[in-house]
Amino acid sequence: MSRPVLVLGASGFIGRQLVERLAGEGFPVLAATRQSCGFDSDQVENVVAPFVEAATFSALLERCGAVVHAASSTTPGSSTATPQLDGNLRTTLALLEALQAAPGRRLLYLSSAGTLYGDRDTPAQETDPLRPRSYHGAGKAAAEQFLHAWAAQYDGTAVVLRPSNVYGPGQTARQGFAIVPTAMDCAATGRTLEIWGDGTQLRDYLHVADLVAMCLHALQAPLPSGCHVFNAASGQAVTLKTLLERIERVSGRAIQRRYVQPRIADVGKVLINPQAARQAFGWEARTDLDTGLAQTWQWHQTQA
Repeated sequence: MSRPVLVLGASGFIGRQLVERLAGEGFPVLAATRQSCGFDSDQVENVVAPFVEAATFSALLERCGAVVHAASSTTPGSSTATPQLDGNLRTTLALLEALQAAPGRRLLYLSSAGTLYGDRDTPAQETDPLRPRSYHGAGKAAAEQFLHAWAAQYDGTAVVLRPSNVYGPGQTARQGFAIVPTAMDCAATGRTLEIWGDGTQLRDYLHVADLVAMCLHALQAPLPSGCHVFNAASGQAVTLKTLLERIERVSGRAIQRRYVQPRIADVGKVLINPQAARQAFGWEARTDLDTGLAQTWQWHQTQA
């Protein structure tokens, strides 16, 4: 990748860490954000625009060799009852329109495993049917289909990564989202954590460094044209109760809990099979949950 990598959503939790990793390994980066954002490396150029028109992307695609689409303006909870085109699909469709006239650019799209497969009794594989419960998940599923169509029509190469619940240093709490920093905030302040459901819901937690490593594999691995889909997960699901107990252990603080009715868009069991990525890239998650939570708590304490 001698030409710059264009990263959409570069100011987000995952996008920023990917930008830093790419720059640290010597790759020039065009960090695309909707508002001006500072980056430490001189390998990174911040480009600011609404990113809803193909013409905006066309100028950037002339300069770059690959594109990472890590931008999203919704979460499963925030999308409840409000299906959206702006901020999500509109950006994706504008990018694909521009890519039609820019052959040879690999496209890496960050989708979502946790919102696509629905409740599972066995770990989901990439070929399993998609059954999103939230509009956020439905938008991800729709975007994937548009990527398939673009790759088929224009001989493009797209890689879709479906991450499970990503956590780690650098992630801040958002309303109704990001359970790890939210729980750590409650542990640090003594505030009560509101839990939707009874705490038995299963989730797979993936450290952000492991996801970023997988992104680098996906950008550089030799792949034929077409759309290639890979789950990105630890393969080790735990209940929410277990997660909170482990956060209490690494923080040395008790978390006060209040249980409320689950949200309509929430999935009970998120079980993900990551074997396809291991076979294709030799990738596997290397950060166990206890280590990752300890790192995240240490970072959280520096922000207090």
